[in-house]
Amino acid sequence: MGNSLTVYSESEVNDTGLRPKQLSDFTGQARTVEKLRIMTGAARHRHEPLSHILLSGPPGLGKTTLAMILAGEMHSNVHVTSGPVIEKAGDLAGLLTSLEYGDILFIDEIHRLAKTVEEYLYSAMEDFRIDVMIDQGPNARSIRLDVAKFTLIGATTRTGLLSAPLRSRFTLQSRLDYYDVNELSKIIRRSAKLLGIAIEAEATEEIARRSRGTPRVANNLLRFVRDFAHQSKKETITLQEARAALELLDIDPHGLDELDKRILNIMGHHYAGGPVGVHTLAVAVSEEPQTLEEVHEPFLIQEGYLQRTLRGRILTAKGWSFLGLPHEVDLFTSER
Repeated sequence: MGNSLTVYSESEVNDTGLRPKQLSDFTGQARTVEKLRIMTGAARHRHEPLSHILLSGPPGLGKTTLAMILAGEMHSNVHVTSGPVIEKAGDLAGLLTSLEYGDILFIDEIHRLAKTVEEYLYSAMEDFRIDVMIDQGPNARSIRLDVAKFTLIGATTRTGLLSAPLRSRFTLQSRLDYYDVNELSKIIRRSAKLLGIAIEAEATEEIARRSRGTPRVANNLLRFVRDFAHQSKKETITLQEARAALELLDIDPHGLDELDKRILNIMGHHYAGGPVGVHTLAVAVSEEPQTLEEVHEPFLIQEGYLQRTLRGRILTAKGWSFLGLPHEVDLFTSER
């Protein structure tokens, strides 16, 4: 499988930069964290591996971080890979047979597994064995291989693309939601402390407001603001420095970036507010449809700028207000 798999030992799990190391350190997602705390506590008490877990939600909300934390909580090694790089059943078979008792297999973008590969997971998850075909044609035969009891943690941004048989084999299915400003401010303060950055409370809140409800974005913005302040020879990040840095990145006070604003402008000025299909919109903004659906659309919908309908995407009243245009009533009736 080449470089498709990364294995973290128990000691390496706790050495992953800004990622929290324990469930008690994890900010936000309170209901998901409580469920995971119950599961890890019960599994440790029984001296058994964790049950299989499916984490869903937009990118950057902490799915990989939670997998790392769970490995640390269970004192297990974690094997990290992603759906697109497991191209054939043989790749998955080699991966599964290399696992040791209690190991965690984390598959990011699990919805992108090939169907032929996915079917191999069924018996592995339930019975901890797989059937491998040897040779071809008249000489073909099946060999049953046992695999060590392991925990599969799947992460997906699009739960609807997972087949029902695969979803049903996860004991826990939990969705991660966007973070509020207070939660992001707490994350930024913790990251700033780890990075040795002095930052004022007002600057922390300003970065949090423009972080699209996403910890990954918040940490990336914090690093850029730090660099901006260092170039300005400022020892402490002030509100003024934070605003100047974020404006340089074209991120407005609502957290909208350049592509978000292009989407809204094109919908308002070129398509009378919609409805417009995602593929047409992707061509108009020169971006992949999957990027729009997984990165930009969820935030714009969550914040109330867009609405998804059966005929396509349409601007809401808030979207029209953002553009400074009157709310159009006569919308096109066909999807573009």
